[in-house]
Amino acid sequence: MSTRRAAPPSDVVPAPHAERSARIAWFEELGSQTHRDAAAPAVSLPAPRHVTATGGRAQVTVAWDGVEGAAGYLVQRADSRDADLMPIDNRGGDVLAVPHGPFVDTTLEPGAGGWYAVSALSSIDAPAGEPSQPLEATSTVTGDATVSVVIDAQAPGSPLARPWRPMIGSEHLALLLRGEGPGGRNVGDELAEAFRIAHDELGTEWVRAHGILHDVLGVYREQDGQPVYDFSRVDAALERLLATGLRPVVELSFMPEALASDPSQTVFDYRGIISPPRDLGRWGALVEALVRHLVDAFGREEVARWPFEVWNEPNLRVFWTGAETDYLALYDASARAVKRVDPSFRVGGPSTAAAGWIEDLLEHAGGTGVPVDFLSTHTYGMPPLDLRPIAARYGREDVPLYWTEWGISPTHGAPVNDSPWGAPLVARGMRSAAGRLDALSYWVMSDHFVELGEPEALFHGGFGLLAVGNLRKPRYWGVALLERLGSTELEAELEGDGAGSLVEAWASRDDDGRIAVAMWNGTLDQGKWGGDKRLDRDVTLRIDGLAPGRHRVRHHRVDETHSNIRRAWEALGGGAWPDDDGWAALREADTLERLEPDRELTVDAAGRLQLEFSMPMPSLSLIEVLPAA
Repeated sequence: MSTRRAAPPSDVVPAPHAERSARIAWFEELGSQTHRDAAAPAVSLPAPRHVTATGGRAQVTVAWDGVEGAAGYLVQRADSRDADLMPIDNRGGDVLAVPHGPFVDTTLEPGAGGWYAVSALSSIDAPAGEPSQPLEATSTVTGDATVSVVIDAQAPGSPLARPWRPMIGSEHLALLLRGEGPGGRNVGDELAEAFRIAHDELGTEWVRAHGILHDVLGVYREQDGQPVYDFSRVDAALERLLATGLRPVVELSFMPEALASDPSQTVFDYRGIISPPRDLGRWGALVEALVRHLVDAFGREEVARWPFEVWNEPNLRVFWTGAETDYLALYDASARAVKRVDPSFRVGGPSTAAAGWIEDLLEHAGGTGVPVDFLSTHTYGMPPLDLRPIAARYGREDVPLYWTEWGISPTHGAPVNDSPWGAPLVARGMRSAAGRLDALSYWVMSDHFVELGEPEALFHGGFGLLAVGNLRKPRYWGVALLERLGSTELEAELEGDGAGSLVEAWASRDDDGRIAVAMWNGTLDQGKWGGDKRLDRDVTLRIDGLAPGRHRVRHHRVDETHSNIRRAWEALGGGAWPDDDGWAALREADTLERLEPDRELTVDAAGRLQLEFSMPMPSLSLIEVLPAA
């Protein structure tokens, strides 16, 4: 749950050159960072080498060699060689740093340019290293905006990683126990169905069981000065969740009112209490009692499959009123309470916003011996940073890395949340994460979401992959198309204007010979969420190594006119909520559409197939090539 702001302030002054901030200023102001009083030693990194900046039509692509130990990189631009470098802000509302190159800058008008440099970050909490020597590049107004993609269907390949499968996010699970809500829909029924869709269609295994200790579930009170526990509503919510095929990641928050040091400190419309406990011993006893009860209710073998995550975004004052050391004390008490029930149960954190405090928790754990079975954090608007180098500095190279919140925007009501722009960004984030982290959990599955109140209309810029009514948004199809990739990843060679930065490809093969290639055209620049024809590209896809003979070609597409349920609603007249006929029409339109009818083509003895098509920005395609029956 990051910033949840309706819109960024218009009068924000960017961070000064000397700081080279990895986050935009309004995020830092809004987040009102928690006092960091347990900072790990800072690590300084050299500037990246072999930096290039190449202009193309309406874009500049910046590439560089990776720096050992870097968690990410900050791409900066200046108006002249001697002007101050400023981080490029793609208006994503969160971290500005990226985990690797190449980086595409579309924030300038075509024909404009600048001086580009790149700095390495050892962590999000450390200052950026010295920038590389600035290089001049200018985008063009016109040009041959083409990209070629070449794949060898017979190449050895490697197992295709699927970081979307382990986990999905959700509003607090008490919503599973609700009845009628927005649009006259049954909230509990639709949220449960959304979880079934995640399990059955996306292969998801866990859902983050957010706010399990919130007072709406009535877990804790005191009578005659003694704790009284009641986990009956927790059981009801978890039983309904398990029936969908998903298991919980148990997030240990918020603070029960009877245990809070300051019950008046709350967040969101549902008033989650964010102060530390007034008695840390009683907090630990509550966590232990909860875990013991879960074992009794669901069985030790089942609960052993549920990770326990300590709190939510404690590095933001909007979620934690104590200092960092207060959180670390909470973490210690929570982790030890879980381990008292069963040392094999997994517990982790710090569950921070924007990849903060990762090294601080590892430094603390190294000194105290407190267990950290996984690292968890959040980010929005960018592919997630690389935490493995940070873990490696503490001898924890193999610790699981769970990004328990990730999405295209932290801003409630942002138009990108319902638009096709989200589909290529989802694909880019998942492709970037594949193989270097263990879970990238999209926040959230369903628009049944009440942090800032009930949804007031069907398409309101909600965070869900699914709209109210479980209608599939374009970014849902972004994940669903990736799930249709094959079991073996194949290398794809890209060349052309924006190849590898604006236009990307993820190629695969199945044992039966099916070739599936996901391709997308998208920019991180949220100022272009409505599209920009100057960023459209013509693509040539060549597949070598196919068996000679007839093959069937299938091309699914997500863009403004395909697989875009909001456009279907607008074609029906739009408005706040559908009537019965409107719901029926939307359900009929709720499909993954083909760009064209399936075709049968003949592959000659050379084993080569070539396809040509246009990719607007934004768009996402899945091209499948199957031996004809």
